Amino acid sequence: MRKWWPLVAICLGSFVLLLDVTIVNVALPRMARDFGASFSALQWVVDAYALALAAVLLVLGSVADLCGHRRVYLGGLVLFAAASAACAAAPDAAALVASRAVQGIGGAAMFATATALLTKTYAGRDRGVAFGYWGAVNGAGAAAGPLLGGLLTQHIGWQAIFLVNVPIVALTVGLTLRAVAPDGRQAAGAGRGGRRLDVPGAAAFTACAALLTFALIRGGGHGWTDGAALGAFGGAAAALLVFVLVERASGDPMLDLGLMRSPSFAGLMASAVLLQGAAFGPLVLVSMWLQSRSGSGLGLAPVPAGMALLPLSGVSFAVSAVAGRWIQRLPARWAIGVGLLVIAAGLLLMRHQLVPGAGRSALYAGFAVMGVGVGLATPVLASAAMAAVPPRRIGMAGGAVNTFRQLGMTLAIAAFTTGLHRVLAVAAGAAALGAVIALVLVRSARRAPGGVGPRSSVGGTAGADPQRVP
Repeated sequence: MRKWWPLVAICLGSFVLLLDVTIVNVALPRMARDFGASFSALQWVVDAYALALAAVLLVLGSVADLCGHRRVYLGGLVLFAAASAACAAAPDAAALVASRAVQGIGGAAMFATATALLTKTYAGRDRGVAFGYWGAVNGAGAAAGPLLGGLLTQHIGWQAIFLVNVPIVALTVGLTLRAVAPDGRQAAGAGRGGRRLDVPGAAAFTACAALLTFALIRGGGHGWTDGAALGAFGGAAAALLVFVLVERASGDPMLDLGLMRSPSFAGLMASAVLLQGAAFGPLVLVSMWLQSRSGSGLGLAPVPAGMALLPLSGVSFAVSAVAGRWIQRLPARWAIGVGLLVIAAGLLLMRHQLVPGAGRSALYAGFAVMGVGVGLATPVLASAAMAAVPPRRIGMAGGAVNTFRQLGMTLAIAAFTTGLHRVLAVAAGAAALGAVIALVLVRSARRAPGGVGPRSSVGGTAGADPQRVP
């Protein structure tokens, strides 16, 4: 039993990290009421977390390689807990958004190191068992978010969705210190080998993503000819140009842009953006509609609102768990493409059923169908991305697909501001476009020989045999 304590420590950290991706949505209307906040401010409560996670994930993977995965994991846990407490104590929406951004940085440190720690701790059959349990816990964390968020918000207050993280993280820190082997001297001195962090690249990427997010939120609320929105679009374009120039000139780039010359890799990144945006971007607006007492809103309490969102995360978890090995045997293009088409079908079904006078049950079937699509496509994305690049870039590819997924959700939440029927239609179109991209650009997959995927700078291994995408 003792050998599994490191797995428990790593699973607890991953659980609380992914719990916070979905637990916030149900609490947004209560936050709006307490702070007198606008819808755009609520968008930032969700986006700040996802944006920070996307912006620093790759660079923190490199930091972990240089400084040690256990050290960075522990640092991420402490930062995550401190930011969670700050979120609960936030006096206004601006302070909450800032604390959520810090929370996202802590989450990125945890996300970037979890699989590397598992790979270093376990070998052979034990490694496969460890990754199986870790994947199941990840799905459980995301699935539990809507219901737990509703229960805590309704019976205690929205602050409780952040405070619940603190004791979980405290337990995780204690277990990590006791059970996870310390980093060796090699990790502490790795920086002497000449490898450098791409700080300019990370800064340019963050600026581009933040300005683009601001432009979408500002334009949605004030009109697309608003001066601040246009200025932010221009700033995002300039930051993107700087990022491209920096990455081309860097000897140790955050993202090797040469990888985008591979149609398979480029198609996978585009599919990751569109999948996450289509499936999870509308959830903020749906949560507001469920609990709004004005217009066509249903005026539900947080618990039934959370129950309405549960089919998406619950079904996706079940499909991934039950069909995971079978899905990995499919060519990547078909698993991802069909998954995205199923997501589009779920969105259109939901739109069709949301007629005047419809209740929350109108969402159940659509969310369940979407969950099937997410469960089909998501497990394949990372392994296919790592198989589409040279072995020395496997870690970068694994981190890139997670970065692009978070970016897709961030931008979709910013863009999906008003008109639930219109948002569902646009999201369905985005999912269908992602399916076409995957089916056309991603080459057929063949299983590569070997065992568990190589260790990486962004979390070690894929946890399964990597697929080779020629």
